[in-house]
Amino acid sequence: MRRSFKPKLIASFIALAISAPALAADQELNLYSARHYKTDEALYKGFTDATGIKINRIEGKEDELFERIKREGAASPADVFITVDAARLQAADEAGLFAPTPSQVLHARIPAQFRANDNAWFGFSYRARVIAYDKDKVKPEQIASYLDMAKPEFKGKVCVRSGNHPYNLTLMASIINHNGEAKALQWAEGMVANLARAPKGGDTDQMRAIAAGECEIALTNHYYYARITGSSKPEDVTVAEKVAVVFPNQQTQGTHVNISGGGMLKHAPHKEAAVKFLEYLASDAAQAYFAKGNNEWPVVASVEVDNPALARLGSFKIDPLNASALAKEIPLAQRLIDKAGWK
Repeated sequence: MRRSFKPKLIASFIALAISAPALAADQELNLYSARHYKTDEALYKGFTDATGIKINRIEGKEDELFERIKREGAASPADVFITVDAARLQAADEAGLFAPTPSQVLHARIPAQFRANDNAWFGFSYRARVIAYDKDKVKPEQIASYLDMAKPEFKGKVCVRSGNHPYNLTLMASIINHNGEAKALQWAEGMVANLARAPKGGDTDQMRAIAAGECEIALTNHYYYARITGSSKPEDVTVAEKVAVVFPNQQTQGTHVNISGGGMLKHAPHKEAAVKFLEYLASDAAQAYFAKGNNEWPVVASVEVDNPALARLGSFKIDPLNASALAKEIPLAQRLIDKAGWK
């Protein structure tokens, strides 16, 4: 997974990313986005510079935007919905919100693992769910698997955010898929038994808790750790000195990954622009920006990435589980997490 990106003129990517000339009626795009990264401003600007199509963006939480699209129905002005979780994309697909996008560009560029089987939505970047640990108290081989976090030796030593958060729900869905329902429940119960404190905060908060001595291991997405290791803020430098991460399950199925992705909505008033935008997100320029702007890995394997923070993490084996299959286990994942008392 280690790559190095050499910047190129964005114009060189347009022939690949934009498959048809814009129609006069499609000089704007209405985007509903659950991505909340300031670095995405340049990503969207790149699309407008390349096509002349203006992006009107509404941002919100995943569930809020999902319900808004359903409520607006055929009158919705939204052309594209983007979110940061495969389960939310699959839920939108099953609710009939997306229109299949028969794009040769997207089919060729996006691996089957990272898109819906019906081409209703596509993943454009992925992130790894890693285990953070106290370098002075824990050895990497002690946490070679996600299941290791539930071992009795870590009683009172685990920090984690809410079990209801999509990051943990999709991980639980992965564990169900690979280990079965019984072992997945056992893992969730073990996580609860090993908590050093009640679940709270985000992924960065869990690493700060490790540095503060509140716990010894925690779950986090890799890019939160990448931000910390690339930061010059004194509080981040302190965390980086005390905390390291391991990519779990390297000897078995590989590390669990989730995606950011999106799709064209069924009632999109600007379908031509919507397809162009989705194809642009699969272009080399946009793919490289996902890596450079937010420390995510691009889904297009041929894209070269030059990002020191990602390079420091090194290469690793990812779980090849299809994102659609993963998303379908979410209802069971939620029931097991609730049963285990992981609030």
